[in-house]
Amino acid sequence: MTTLTNAGIDDRQKNRTQHLVALDIDGTLVDHEGNMTDEVRDAAQAVIGAGHDVIIATGRSLGATLPVIGHLGVTRGYAVCSNGGVTLRLDPALPAGFEVIDRVTFDPKPALSALRTRLPSAKYALEDDRGRFLSTESFQDASFGSDAESVDFEEMLEARAVRVVVFSTDSSAEEFGEAVASIGLHGVTYSVGWTAWLDIAASGVTKASALEILRDRLGTPRELTVAVGDGRNDIEMLQWAGRGVAMGQAPEEVRSVASEVTGTVYDDGAAKVLRSLV
Repeated sequence: MTTLTNAGIDDRQKNRTQHLVALDIDGTLVDHEGNMTDEVRDAAQAVIGAGHDVIIATGRSLGATLPVIGHLGVTRGYAVCSNGGVTLRLDPALPAGFEVIDRVTFDPKPALSALRTRLPSAKYALEDDRGRFLSTESFQDASFGSDAESVDFEEMLEARAVRVVVFSTDSSAEEFGEAVASIGLHGVTYSVGWTAWLDIAASGVTKASALEILRDRLGTPRELTVAVGDGRNDIEMLQWAGRGVAMGQAPEEVRSVASEVTGTVYDDGAAKVLRSLV
C-alpha cells in the first residue's frame, strides 16, 4: 500500500481535473414516485463517461441504493448510504460488485428513550450494525431496501445502530418538527424530512462527513466538488461542496445554503447540472 505524504496529496490535487459529483437520490435523481427520466440517466452516464467521479449520497440504506446505482450504470467508485453511516466501494471484480468499507454505529438507547416518551404513538425502525432493519408495529419503508423484522421496543434499545428512523402518522411535519426540537437530542445527528419523518445517525455523521473522507482518498480539490440535493439531510453536503446545487422544489432553508438553484425534479433539474460538467 502506498502512503501519500501531505506534499504528495497536494501534488495529486494540483494535477486533478475530474470532478467529484455527489448526487442525492429521492427528489434529485428520481421523483417522489421513484421514477428516473431518461434525460437524468443519460446526463449521469455522460458525466461518468467523461471520467468524473459520480458518487451517490443518499439517506437510503444499502439495499435501496444498489438498484439506482445499477440503473445509472455506475460500476466503479464509491457510494454513501444511510446519510453517511455506510460507505461502499464499487468494483465489478468483487463477488457482489461492491463492499462496505465503512459503517459508523452508535448507541440509540438515549435518543430512542427520549423520543418514545415525547412521541409514544410514532413508528420506529433501526438499521443495525449487520445491515438488518428492526422495527416496531410492522413499520416498513422503501428506503430500507429490505424487509424489517418486527421486534419489541426494548430489544431495539439494545442494538448498535447505523440509522434510526421515526415516523409519526398523527402529526403534521411542522408539529413533528417542533416535538423533535423540544426533546433536545444529544450525541446524535438528525434531520427532519418532508413529512413527519426523522432520520438519526451517529454524532457528526452526515453525507458531507463521508464525502470528505472520499474526497481526500480521491485527491479531489474542494473547488472540483459538486453536490446536488433537495432535502434537509442535504444541507451539510451542499455547504461542503465547492458547488452546492439545490433542486428547485427544495425548502427555503436548503436553497439558502446552496451556491445555486436548478430546476425541480420534474424539470430534470439534476440533468441540467450534470450536462454543465461535460
